Amino acid sequence: MLRGLFGWLLLAGWLGGLPSALAAAGPARLHLAVELDPARGELQVEAVLRAPEAGYRFVLHESLQPQAASADGHALPLRAAGSRGTLRAWRVDAPAGAELRLRYGGKLPALEQARDHREVLQAMPPMASPAGSFLASGSGWYPRPADLFAYEVDLVVRGGQPALVAGRLAHEQRPAAAGEPYRARFVFEHPADGIDLMAGPWVVRERLATQADGRPLRLRTYFPAALDGEAGLAEAYLADSQRYIERYSAQIGAYPFTEFSVVASPLPTGFGMPTLTYIGEQVLRLPFIRASSLGHEVLHNWWGNGVLVDYARGNWSEGLTTFMADYAYKAEASAAAAREMRLGWLRDFAALPADSHAPLADFRSRTHGAAAAVGYGKAAMVFVMLQDEIGEDAFARGIRLFWERQRFRIAAWDELRAAFEEAAGRPLQGFFRQWLELPGGPAPRIERARLVEQAGQGARVRVSLAQPGPVHALRLPLQLVAGDRVETRVIEFAAGRTDVELTAGFVPEGVALDPELRLWRLPEAAQLPPILRQWIVAAAPRLVLADAQAEAGGAGSGAVSGAVSGAGSGAGSGAGSGASGGTPRGADSAFAEAAQALAARLFERTPTLAGLPALGAEGGPVLLVGSEPAVAAVLVGAGLAAQPRGMPAGGSARVWTVQRERGPALAVIAAADPAALRALQRALPHYGSQSWLVFDGTRASARGVWDAPGNVVKVEP
Repeated sequence: MLRGLFGWLLLAGWLGGLPSALAAAGPARLHLAVELDPARGELQVEAVLRAPEAGYRFVLHESLQPQAASADGHALPLRAAGSRGTLRAWRVDAPAGAELRLRYGGKLPALEQARDHREVLQAMPPMASPAGSFLASGSGWYPRPADLFAYEVDLVVRGGQPALVAGRLAHEQRPAAAGEPYRARFVFEHPADGIDLMAGPWVVRERLATQADGRPLRLRTYFPAALDGEAGLAEAYLADSQRYIERYSAQIGAYPFTEFSVVASPLPTGFGMPTLTYIGEQVLRLPFIRASSLGHEVLHNWWGNGVLVDYARGNWSEGLTTFMADYAYKAEASAAAAREMRLGWLRDFAALPADSHAPLADFRSRTHGAAAAVGYGKAAMVFVMLQDEIGEDAFARGIRLFWERQRFRIAAWDELRAAFEEAAGRPLQGFFRQWLELPGGPAPRIERARLVEQAGQGARVRVSLAQPGPVHALRLPLQLVAGDRVETRVIEFAAGRTDVELTAGFVPEGVALDPELRLWRLPEAAQLPPILRQWIVAAAPRLVLADAQAEAGGAGSGAVSGAVSGAGSGAGSGAGSGASGGTPRGADSAFAEAAQALAARLFERTPTLAGLPALGAEGGPVLLVGSEPAVAAVLVGAGLAAQPRGMPAGGSARVWTVQRERGPALAVIAAADPAALRALQRALPHYGSQSWLVFDGTRASARGVWDAPGNVVKVEP
């Protein structure tokens, strides 16, 4: 994904925007001379820029203090101009167009290595430590000359750690002896929306190549010693980076830069920036990172960093990148793998609370699971449907046109639509309007199918269709089936109800609606097994501590309406205001603390502690957590199976969702000991698309989704 933009969007809104960088004279420019001492956490910077307007205002993080300012060589005073959160605004009365020099510095906050994957998507302060330094673009570590700007950064890093920002490496001097600093100069000549600075205890490996158009290509890995020491890993990343660059250069147009680096992050990040990707070092060993995530981040050099996003009018780049990277790799593997990914998008969407069904046009960046389901899943499916609508050749022409015309410009959905309209030779405004502006998705269904006429080996079938409002104009695939014989028809359906007649070369026994899942929609219940996403994004989740119920005498009593730990005895009553509340009465404190800490990481909203009645009372999804014996006792007491069928045995912890017709959505986590629960805190939130998992410590050794094949409507005679 593109680097987190939360901080910059907040900053831009606070300052009311900055002068545009796309004037005829070219983008504004910024020069930074940076001295960083990771061991001490100290930063000193001199910034040089042209004052974009008289009375220039800029923002710095609260840890950084202005030390001097001058305009065209004349010293000027600096005045405080307000604050918001950890950001401080400053004003210097330089005339517009003057060469402005600003010196500032301070001691940065220490690197917060305990941040989880959700927390790194929010605003982060500039952080420095010997384990790694990350000064995010929106953290207020430099003054911005404009919305978009070119830049040059001279780096001096005490202690000799390598460091980098996005751009062309113009000069590098590595320490020749102990105590010498690392020095480098990076230049970025194109319009950029920010500067991220990274430093760390890395081993740097490099491969030099030549691009198809003759330009040089510098490929690098920045890995800590342990990761770099894994046989062949760095070389594989260099080779795969080059392969992805060659792939997308052929599909879209020449790679817009001359470098690409894979940088290991001590934080659980997965950011794409111009010329580099910053990925959590803990996952770089995993095969799927090179097989999918790396290609996704390489592609962001075209979409998001090569063509920039007009965030005020919606973020198209994550969906297009997901479609051309993650989804394309699945489609190349097999039709079944591509279908499984489409099903995952639809299941994630169906798991969202109704109040999370925001229009795609409103998506800006991923800050939570609901936004990801729309901005990645729905957006990618829009491109699946668009390719079906206009054909693969026109779609490929549209991609190349969009790149040719918008390279290093800010673009929105409108510019993307215009490229596809020209490639297809017809208007597409209706298509884009409904999929971008209508929230949620349609829910078409087959109400009835009847045999109208049988003639020889063939037949005509009348199918009655319906969709609730808001009505969408759909290209709806209908599949006629009889045994192993299948024929598919695509019909236009743009009403609340309609009847269509379909012919087949055999006598159909049934009709299925969109069985290949090529339409963004709310699937029918028979296609929706419970997945963990329903709990992660739930509006009002509930948490039941199994061991508390066992010690209170409720578990195993044979009555779900038995004892309720904590406050109240009514169905679904809570014990405290959330999962971080006090330990329930009589609970095993170690299990209770571990369970509540895990719930706090898993849920996006604070869960309510509840007693046994919650397992049968209507309300928000319920998560039952505890030791294996206590969980089994509670489930048996509720009339449910202690273990699900079709799930492998073993593991230090087992997680599953319960398929049942009545009662609230129920998920279960049973662990061997509190340490096994604590081991799930970082990993489990990443598995929202799964129905069940078996963990050995922090590793998911098995996982899966409960079978849900969908319905085939019988053809009546």
